[in-house]
Amino acid sequence: MSTPEIELLIEAVTAAHRARDRDGTLQFHPAWYDLDEADRREAFQRTTELRALEAHLDPGGLSSTAKAVLARIR
Repeated sequence: MSTPEIELLIEAVTAAHRARDRDGTLQFHPAWYDLDEADRREAFQRTTELRALEAHLDPGGLSSTAKAVLARIR
């Protein structure tokens, strides 16, 4: 069973935004390190579901992750 604190951490790591370091490398959300393995799996599952929802709502069928990748390529 998840506590309210764990739920907040999972919500934080499922957000689409990722910080970058000076070299432009994507960083894990700091809350990621406060989750145990089971909670990280839950966060991954929720993230997958959220990106699918984003893609379904987007006229072009793209999630925020896909848009960010395409923006970096172009």
